[in-house]
Amino acid sequence: MVLAELGASLRDSLRKLNSGVSVSEEQVQEVLNDISRALIEADVSVKLVQEMKNKIKVTLATAGDSSMNKKKLVQKAVQDELVSLLEPATKPYQMSRKKPNVLLFVGLQGAGKTTTIAKFAGYYARKGWKVSMVCCDSFRAGAFDQLKQNATKLRIPFYGSYTEADPVLIAEKGVAQFRKEKYEIILIDTSGRHKQESGLFEEMQEISAAVRPNSTVFVMDGTQGQAVYDQAAGFHDAVDVGSVIVTKLDGHAKGGGALSAVAATQSPIIFLGTGEHFDDFEPFKARSFVSKLLGYGDMRGHMEAIKEVRNSDGTKELEANMRKGKFTLRNFFTTMENMNKVGPLSKMMGGMGSMGGGKDIKNFKFMMDSMKDEELDGFVDLSLRTPERNKRVLRIAKGSGCHPAMVENMLHMYNAQKPMLQKMKGALDPKAQKQAEHFLRNSNKPEHKAMLKKMEEEKAGMGMGGLGGLGGMPGMGGMPGMGGMPGMGGMPGMGGMPGMGGMPDLSGLAGLGGGSGMPSADQMQAMMNNPQMADMMRAMGGGID
Repeated sequence: MVLAELGASLRDSLRKLNSGVSVSEEQVQEVLNDISRALIEADVSVKLVQEMKNKIKVTLATAGDSSMNKKKLVQKAVQDELVSLLEPATKPYQMSRKKPNVLLFVGLQGAGKTTTIAKFAGYYARKGWKVSMVCCDSFRAGAFDQLKQNATKLRIPFYGSYTEADPVLIAEKGVAQFRKEKYEIILIDTSGRHKQESGLFEEMQEISAAVRPNSTVFVMDGTQGQAVYDQAAGFHDAVDVGSVIVTKLDGHAKGGGALSAVAATQSPIIFLGTGEHFDDFEPFKARSFVSKLLGYGDMRGHMEAIKEVRNSDGTKELEANMRKGKFTLRNFFTTMENMNKVGPLSKMMGGMGSMGGGKDIKNFKFMMDSMKDEELDGFVDLSLRTPERNKRVLRIAKGSGCHPAMVENMLHMYNAQKPMLQKMKGALDPKAQKQAEHFLRNSNKPEHKAMLKKMEEEKAGMGMGGLGGLGGMPGMGGMPGMGGMPGMGGMPGMGGMPGMGGMPDLSGLAGLGGGSGMPSADQMQAMMNNPQMADMMRAMGGGID
């Protein structure tokens, strides 16, 4: 991914500031030149890069000559200017519950508009919104079939026609139907072209006038670099683009140009498309994006993911069972799913990659779909290898299409976690738990936002561009495709967030130095007995009274 390469170049440039006790003007100039070169190579506009460089120089000049703080000043100035580049003053449309929010999607053919609408629909459907889709693309053959197929997979209602050729009439009927049925989000897919044409703009303007959308979303191909500037400007002038989604940032094209071009049009980016699957869709927040790009981490985004996980029905059931000292296979699946949603510690601390493991979560689901209620709810002992138990394993494997060894690995992981999590209630400190829960409930308050920002700045000042010590947590029993989760060997503290107690230092635990086998139940219990690890797991898995 090109943005990962850009991030690595920026981190390497900033890391040069850590080589000495003080920072000279020559070093600062060298770092700024390196950063400018990295941005230009990523196809960011030369004009924007030069403006950013000049602003950083002005910031440093007005901040004083204290060599003690020069490293932190340079790093913070770079971060702030990158955020400013990607965060225009215009704010995106905020959708409202219990009322129709009509969004018109526009863009050139091939930008991934129809797929993006499906991703957008799936994202909000998972959050409990009542979502629908309308296909007004009567120009491209197969457009309606593609939207219909995506909608069916996502179980989201759709409207379109094989016989009606007038896209304006389709839009009017579709929106009217879904308004009547009280849908909260109505997404309209429009025709695209291979290039900007007057006919395309006229069609968009007619649809916009007919349905009066609350916002128009421009879907932009991230592989086209600076050439997309004219596209964005043209669409904005034609239909008043309110926000932008950048697609195809999983390839090796120069995505930096697309990001800077959109920022220059003053249209806020709301999502990034990073792959072909429905889940390859990330909300865009400039500060979090830049923080991860520079390797400073995204504590704010991670906390939001934790809050979302904590509010899920599966987590509430997990909490209820753990209060009773129970831990079933259903609860095990919830913990794995929650870890996958929140992402690894390495994602919070920095790096643009997303967590692996989605395939394994799906395999767990397939296997559990082939299990009986008595097995899922813990009424059958699956820890002892008896002939009856072996028959069950073969039945589960056959029903799920998985190898028996994969079923054994899943049961091994469950049986290793079960005693640890059954005892977690007694291992957790109620006072620290209340602090963590208070912080999570109130993380949107100004004082907590300020705390998160201060922590990010402190990390920037420490030069945490790509933390070392993330050396390979054991590979979860060797299940195919699991790989090695990022390890936790000797990670520095996070500055004392209330209730979190700093990130745990697990470097002293035997067997966690990057091996390939599943840690034993004793080793996993030792991890949970670490009070800092307990605080972190409590925040991820929910509060236990």
